[in-house]
Amino acid sequence: MNEILELLETKKYTNLRQYLSEMNDADIAVKLEELPEEEILKVFRILPKDMAADVFSYLEVESQQFIITSLSDKEAATIIDNLMADDATDFLEEMPANIVKKLLANAKADTRRDINHLLRYPEDSAGSIMTVEYVDLKESLTVEEAIDRIRGVGLDSETINICYVLDSSRTLLGTVALRYLLLSQPGERIGDIMHEHVISLNTLMDQEEVARQFKKYDFTAMPVVDNENRLVGIITVDDVVDIMEEEATEDMEKMAAIVPSDKPYMKTGVFETYKKRIPWLLLLMISAAFTGKIISSFENALSACVVLTAYIPMLMDTGGNAGGQSSVTIIRGLSLNEIEFKDMFRVIWKEIRVAVICGITLGIANFAKMMLMDRLEVTVALVVCATMVLTVFLAKLVGCSLPMFAKKAGFDPAVMASPFITTIVDALSLMIYFQIATRVLGIG
Repeated sequence: MNEILELLETKKYTNLRQYLSEMNDADIAVKLEELPEEEILKVFRILPKDMAADVFSYLEVESQQFIITSLSDKEAATIIDNLMADDATDFLEEMPANIVKKLLANAKADTRRDINHLLRYPEDSAGSIMTVEYVDLKESLTVEEAIDRIRGVGLDSETINICYVLDSSRTLLGTVALRYLLLSQPGERIGDIMHEHVISLNTLMDQEEVARQFKKYDFTAMPVVDNENRLVGIITVDDVVDIMEEEATEDMEKMAAIVPSDKPYMKTGVFETYKKRIPWLLLLMISAAFTGKIISSFENALSACVVLTAYIPMLMDTGGNAGGQSSVTIIRGLSLNEIEFKDMFRVIWKEIRVAVICGITLGIANFAKMMLMDRLEVTVALVVCATMVLTVFLAKLVGCSLPMFAKKAGFDPAVMASPFITTIVDALSLMIYFQIATRVLGIG
């Protein structure tokens, strides 16, 4: 960044242009983000035209908006025209409607058509994240003719590693890799060398499923087709990396009881952060009120054996941790399609066995600690340890089953993560604790 500022201050714009032209587009974007706002536009205008759009696609949304609103209509339209259609669509979705209208009005007709095409599809579907810049070939072409076509349209395509073979109605017939074209004889027909068994994605497929398909088949690009198997676009692996990051972030936020946000933490305002967090905090606070109600209903038992109070936090925390372990494991399995609802009984049976072993181990360790260090009566220690065993058992049962029921009901299983399960387990552990205490100790 210091080099850029120094060249700007000394007005050595030619040297700055040369310096930037030798850098990677993503690295230039990082440098621009670090500059004062008034300098960003200066540097962006200095960039070679063929680099400007690529650098623009790597910038944060706020920087993109600042640049696009600071440029003239003609300059802004040039940026939009030179962006890949999927990147342009993602950008425009974040812009105010009046700016979008102005940008599209000044963009080329082909650009408007491609962007409007992508905007039709549901958010987070394969159709909304695909790009329409790809190389398509007719099966009647010869290898030599196909290579000539790639030379003509390749620069405007997202990738040329895989070419897609279509018929007159744009039905996807097959694919052919560039390396096969280069290794084949010039006179061979594309229809004779193409790979006919094509794995494709539907335009309405959810982006999480798209990511799973890429992971399963280890492709760098996959075709996207409509319900009539007509090719409408492709998705490349760089888009999938963005999807995986977005979905992982969303799941982590839901598991922490936060309404998901699409902005980086440092660029999210205090009030906006408050609005994302307060709904769940209010819900969990209200649900936790039941815990207080349970404790108050057993005041007589607690006053008769005050020592029981000291072990309430330990029992609640242990139950919450046990339930959290199960829920996180199951949520991950559901998100990766390793577990389905039909596996419910197998999952429960496994968690029951794990719960019994964990509960007994914790109970024995706690009993030894209470006898040797706390010097409690055996009956009191047995009440606490028996509660712990049952709490761990129920916590793991709740932790493994709730996410699966949520998935079956059409909800995101991440919602049923630690905070929600902990609240349920806290109430259950207290009820078990006081019921055992009143019966074993004869208090209440």
